[in-house]
Amino acid sequence: MIRRKDAGTIGTIPKAVQRKGVIGMYTQIYSIQTKEEALACIDAGADRIGLLVGVHGGKFPCAITEERAKEIFDAIKGKAVRILISVGETADEVLAQTKRLMPDVLHLCANYDGNPEFAERLRREIPGVQLMEAVGITGPESIREAEYKATFADVLILDTVSKTVPGVGAAGEVNDWNIDREIVEKVKVPVILAGGLGPDNVADAIRAVHPYAVDSLTKTSDKENGELVRKNIGKVREFCRIAHSFE
Repeated sequence: MIRRKDAGTIGTIPKAVQRKGVIGMYTQIYSIQTKEEALACIDAGADRIGLLVGVHGGKFPCAITEERAKEIFDAIKGKAVRILISVGETADEVLAQTKRLMPDVLHLCANYDGNPEFAERLRREIPGVQLMEAVGITGPESIREAEYKATFADVLILDTVSKTVPGVGAAGEVNDWNIDREIVEKVKVPVILAGGLGPDNVADAIRAVHPYAVDSLTKTSDKENGELVRKNIGKVREFCRIAHSFE
């Protein structure tokens, strides 16, 4: 039996959002582009909904405007955990955008990488918004990075580093689950596993890593001309069904 690492007091799933009668693995789905898509993903079982937002978003897949993000966040408030990937390039830019959109979680993985000073400022200026730090799994050195980021982040997300997309994630490639598992065992904060996960391999990933939650972008999306264009709700539903079957 697989059990999620205890999240302690971390409020990534508010009481009003918790799945009634279900203790299974939490699911996180990126990158949503419309409120209809977000609500369909939640109906399919997604616990956490991620949006990539920002004026610098043109070089990132599935980037949306702040106006669109606010519409989505308003529509799903109380229904799922709302996550913002800010592609701001400075701490001031990231914090200003976070104040405008007020997500439940701020995910740093793009142009700006957090640090203890940023985390302290986030908690002081926007109390209640959690900090999720990305760790790119490139080798054993990633374990040290995860241990460092776990000293100030509320949550870690382990992902693959893309050769074509800046930052960490959106590579659609599986990383080293042995390294992921070692990180899960060593840090004291919840760890979300990402990196090329879909209905075909999420069960194996959970068994290998024992994360707090699992994340999917590329393998639950449809493509046109090589570009991610929309979520495939059938694949989202199957991904969530499999993940939720693990306690």
